[in-house]
Parts: sequence; structure tokens; C-alpha cells
Amino acid sequence: QVQLVESGGGLVQAGGSLRLSCSASGRTFSSYAMGWFRQAPGKERDFVAAISRSISSTRYADSVKGRFTISRDNAKNTVYLQMNSLKPEDSAVYYCAARASWSSNAYEYDYWGQGTQVTVSS
Repeated sequence: QVQLVESGGGLVQAGGSLRLSCSASGRTFSSYAMGWFRQAPGKERDFVAAISRSISSTRYADSVKGRFTISRDNAKNTVYLQMNSLKPEDSAVYYCAARASWSSNAYEYDYWGQGTQVTVSS
């Protein structure tokens, strides 16, 4: 079991930046690939970014490439999502998730945080 808690969401103007954090407790954090997903009202939960257990590989949705950066600190049991050049369409609840190997499919993740709201005003 691993417990995930997101933080760092909030209200920001278009063009601004936010850094989301996801702290993990429970079993060994470095055993899990980590993903970030987002869900806007009335929409599916979409893949944003993922990072492998060893930090050697990262993946991004096309919509966030060049603007968002996923990273992790295994010593601190934390994964981050740095979001720059934010757009109103980035507004959503952002979730972190964990599974044994990285995936862009939300249904394949085993553990989820409660989510943090990101709102980007125009």
C-alpha cells in the first residue's frame, strides 16, 4: 500500500506557474513509477506526465510538452509537477498516481491521491 497526498494547487493567471507536489508514504516510494493526471468537470481523467522508478524516463502529453516538467526525489518520497506558461485549458483537478511501471492509462494505476485544484484565469 502507498498513500499519496497532493499539494500546491491554486488560482493563477494565464502565463503563470505552479509547482505541484505529491508526497508518498507506505511502501518503498522508489518501487513505483509515478504519474500525474488531470480531470476537468464533465471530462475524462487525462494523462499529463509520468516518470519511471529510476528517474531515467519521463513522458508527457502533447498538450503540456515544453511547459510542464515532472521530477521526483526518492529520498523525500515526493514527485513534482512544475507547470509553466499555464493556460485556462489547464484548469482541472490534478491527481498523482502510482504503479509498478509507467503508463499513460489511468485505469492501470493502483494508487491515487485525493487531487488538488488548479484554476488558470484568463
